Amino acid sequence: MDGNVVHLHKDTTPTDPSAVTTLTVVPDLPTAPPVPLWVRSGRAIKNAVTHDKTTTTARAIARHSLYVAGGARIVGRRAWDGRTAARYERYMRTAEAAGNFEAAAEWEERGQRYREARHRRRMDLLHSPVDAAKGAAVTTGMGIGGLVLLGIAMAVATKDAADVVTPLMAVIKFINLLITIVRVVWGPALTIGPFLALLALWSVGAHQQAAPQWALPARARSGEGEPITPSIVVKALRDLGIPPLRKAIQEMGDAGASMLSPIVIAGCGVEVDVTLPSGVSTNEVQGKRRKLAENLGRHEHEVFITIPTAARTVRLWIADSGALDEPIGPSPLVTDETLTANYKTGKAPWGQDLRGDAAALSLYQRHLLITGLSNQGKTAALRSLALWLALDKSVQFWIADLKGAGDWKYFNGIADILIQGPTDDHVIQATEMVEAMVEEMNRRLEVRRTNPDAEFPPLIGIVDEAQVAFMCPVKDKDKRPYGGSSQTSRYFMAVRKINNQGRAVDVLLYQGTQDPTDQNLPKLVREGAHTRASLVVGTESQARMALGDKAVNGGAAPHLLRQGLDKGTLVVASDGIEIPAGQASITVRTHFINDDEAAVIAERAKAMRNGITTAHAIERDDEERDPLADIAAVLGDAERVLTADVLKRLTVLNADAYGKWTNGDLKRVLEAHGAEPYKSDGRMVVARDRVQRALAERDTDGSVSDAG
Repeated sequence: MDGNVVHLHKDTTPTDPSAVTTLTVVPDLPTAPPVPLWVRSGRAIKNAVTHDKTTTTARAIARHSLYVAGGARIVGRRAWDGRTAARYERYMRTAEAAGNFEAAAEWEERGQRYREARHRRRMDLLHSPVDAAKGAAVTTGMGIGGLVLLGIAMAVATKDAADVVTPLMAVIKFINLLITIVRVVWGPALTIGPFLALLALWSVGAHQQAAPQWALPARARSGEGEPITPSIVVKALRDLGIPPLRKAIQEMGDAGASMLSPIVIAGCGVEVDVTLPSGVSTNEVQGKRRKLAENLGRHEHEVFITIPTAARTVRLWIADSGALDEPIGPSPLVTDETLTANYKTGKAPWGQDLRGDAAALSLYQRHLLITGLSNQGKTAALRSLALWLALDKSVQFWIADLKGAGDWKYFNGIADILIQGPTDDHVIQATEMVEAMVEEMNRRLEVRRTNPDAEFPPLIGIVDEAQVAFMCPVKDKDKRPYGGSSQTSRYFMAVRKINNQGRAVDVLLYQGTQDPTDQNLPKLVREGAHTRASLVVGTESQARMALGDKAVNGGAAPHLLRQGLDKGTLVVASDGIEIPAGQASITVRTHFINDDEAAVIAERAKAMRNGITTAHAIERDDEERDPLADIAAVLGDAERVLTADVLKRLTVLNADAYGKWTNGDLKRVLEAHGAEPYKSDGRMVVARDRVQRALAERDTDGSVSDAG
């Protein structure tokens, strides 16, 4: 039975109380060989060495030991600088490396003056022993003489001759006491002194974090959220991986500190200008934004690099850690119910720049383009500008919302035209709206030719989701496409015409698009906008489409914004907003106005205006028009309307029927029905009551006039 295991047991059942002894033979099961002792010991040692507590303890011991060595190095360098002209040599080399030869000459002169003063001090030391001996002899003689005189005075007073030496003996005893104290203290001082010196060196090293990165605590190694100091900036630049920059910093006597301007607080971060040494270009630093941010202990979106006017200089704006994730305050449009707008002289309160200053945009005679990825705040940013403009009652709005989600519904009663929807039919209506703007522009230009001083109310055309219009495949009856970017494309050509001449007569176009490409945002259209703003986009090429090459080359980087996290943050290139000197763009965190707030602001705008009847479509029928009924329709609820405004509203209603009408045509139709225009405050107006009465009388007679 070798190799088997024998089990001996009793089998007992309830029905059979007797126990039966059975013998069971079980074959041996294979078992793993025992682990050698040296393997188990090695594993235990490895676990002990790599344990968190072990590594933490070892790092702490190394760190505090290296603090002493680092402190000794720092103290030694300070002592050397204090006794030699080394610091002047460093500053001189730094100025030479930065190309500032005037400063280099000044430091050289200071160093020479220091050497001359040191030479004089050393020469004086040659004569000091003799002078000191003479001074000591005179002082000792005068001291002993004084004590003797004091003793004589005491002896005369006490009539005891022994008091003559009493003061002198008291001084001798005092000196003896001092010698005794020194003898008692000297031994312990020699023992404790080295420990106190080591403690002082450790304190200096700990304060300066004079230890390798691997030995520092985790918090000190990460540096995240650490305040920005000159040494941190210089080390971040040194470690960018640009060999000429690293070499220049190492050769600078002050370790690169002279490269930096004073670090100033700028909003929720700090700002510093860096003068790069010769051989290092600004675009090399711009191209390493992510690495620079990580070296500074920040995320990429928390560091912005721009190019100021000074040569070989980059401007760094470094946010406080996490500050850009905090929302900004509400819009002044929401908080100030008395706020009004002025299209010509005012600026729309759009948000805040990175410095925390208010960012306001002038819209006077400027076409506008806002682009970005979907659902990043494009419509909200565009709508906030329109809401501000709506508080100037002279501004007229024609709006086409090709998304149709109801974002612009609050302009019902403010806008003369409001088209809402994403279908091809809505694109056709939007195209005809823009073409009607071209007709109005041409009419104004014609008036301007005969009257150069003529002024016109601003007409703002807004097309949100304009890429839908550019990508529309539908063609009209003459086979002309509504979309596209060819010479026959109706929307494209109308936009180009407005971009070319509209601003001269205050006919302006604001477009919002998403995910720009050459197909859905042609080059001639985007370059026709005076104000170009971009939310986050996917690539640098899209950033160049949105803002232009100049802005991107100057540091604009909407492609580096964070999708979903930087909603409402725009990079703006425009002469209508204050941009720091030398920069081509500015980053603005826009105020968000929600739907409820937009509704309140819109009601304030409506209260400032006479009743406006908003047209929700451009009529395109070929049937015979009823001019009197159309006039009554465009008058809306207003008691009287200027004849010029009536003509514009008729053109909006049907450009084919009324686009070429003049004041004479309007007067002819109204006079035929006894509702002729009249003067009010020196201007010709059309009265709603007269037109309604004429329409009622005509319907009673059953007569209808043609459209002329």
